[in-house]
Amino acid sequence: MTQSETQAPQVPHNAVGTEAVIVAKDVHKWYDNGFNVLKGVSLNVYKGEVVVVMGPSGSGKSTFIRTFNALEPYQEGSIKIDGTLIGHDVRDIESVRREVGMVFQSFNLFPHLTVLQNVTLAPQWVRRWPKAKAEEIAMRLLDRVGIAEQAYKFPGQLSGGQQQRVAIARSLAMQPKVMLFDEPTSALDPEMVREVLDVMRNLAKDGMTMVCVTHEVGFAREVADRVVLMDGGVLVEENTPEAFFNNPAEERTRSFLSQIL
Repeated sequence: MTQSETQAPQVPHNAVGTEAVIVAKDVHKWYDNGFNVLKGVSLNVYKGEVVVVMGPSGSGKSTFIRTFNALEPYQEGSIKIDGTLIGHDVRDIESVRREVGMVFQSFNLFPHLTVLQNVTLAPQWVRRWPKAKAEEIAMRLLDRVGIAEQAYKFPGQLSGGQQQRVAIARSLAMQPKVMLFDEPTSALDPEMVREVLDVMRNLAKDGMTMVCVTHEVGFAREVADRVVLMDGGVLVEENTPEAFFNNPAEERTRSFLSQIL
């Protein structure tokens, strides 16, 4: 049974309030070649909730979360972030992007800038913070992710795990209401994965609203409030981690888990 055949999920018991921060309703997206990558996907994410999105390659999961900050446009349906509709109004898109942080597979750091400069750039240019304020907050965030001592190094001098933690600090510097993670550990060596996941665990404990595309099962079991499976551009199943991993309702979910567990 796919999402379209089920009722919308109730507000999670641990959600802060009953208002959804993200409301995606019947979202469709086509590429220029006519390929329908998202086929009517709906999902609500509530304040303080951690939602993990899983699925095989090509399932549409990364495309879906990239629509949440208009990095990917959509053609039908609607997406609201904290009440603001993501449509064609550039002002609304810019407003949403100020409130939604995103961490990608690749770190996308500026190699010619120091770690501190990478983290302070957006707050100074977008939020118009004075340099001293931006640097003070950046140093607190670098300490929070465990790399304050690397502030004056350049990205090329850091390990992959350290660079990804800089990328997380850079997103947090904009003080977002939502953090999106698109397979943030997939480009890392295995020994570097834990340090990034530990940062994400701490963000979840602090109440950050998070949507994470990942295949890190341990992280999903421990941190997620809900786990979602996407396949073929549709949302196949969503449930608590315990039910999702131990007693999945859909055959497609069971098949997927048999490949990754």
